[in-house]
Amino acid sequence: MWAVSNPVGGGLAMPLSLKSLVVVAAVVVVLGATAWAQEPTAELNFLVIKDYNGKPVRNAAVVLHPVNAHGKQGRGGFELKTDSQGKTNFDGVPYGKLRVQVLAPGFQTFGEDYDVKSPTMDIKVKLVLPQKQYSIYEDHANEPKKENPTDKKDDKDDKDSGAPKPQ
Repeated sequence: MWAVSNPVGGGLAMPLSLKSLVVVAAVVVVLGATAWAQEPTAELNFLVIKDYNGKPVRNAAVVLHPVNAHGKQGRGGFELKTDSQGKTNFDGVPYGKLRVQVLAPGFQTFGEDYDVKSPTMDIKVKLVLPQKQYSIYEDHANEPKKENPTDKKDDKDDKDSGAPKPQ
């Protein structure tokens, strides 16, 4: 069946089925071009455990930041939380450099850059306990004295350089 052209709009008379076909074809072309233009993405699976016993760390914050070609952290980012098994994941991470930071109370902050280049990546993070801090206000009398490199005499000073010594 033919559509009637609108005398005001001046449109062409076209069969309804052909008009529908043109619209569907245009939508398919636009969607296909959009899908083709998208960059590949990956699924990242994280497991966060304690270094000293291998048990999972729950509620750890896993922060993802894009990194540019010069190693600078980009704007934006995404934060995930681990479950009771120390696991979390994120699907849709674009390929390229990614900075991962993991923070949990009572542990040192973990940070490392990864190169995302496969459809799935499994990342295991071992969190370590904080190191003991040194304080000048504590008594360190029982600790062995560390040798200061500036206290040592340089071997070159003891040797005769061939020049006469001042008298």
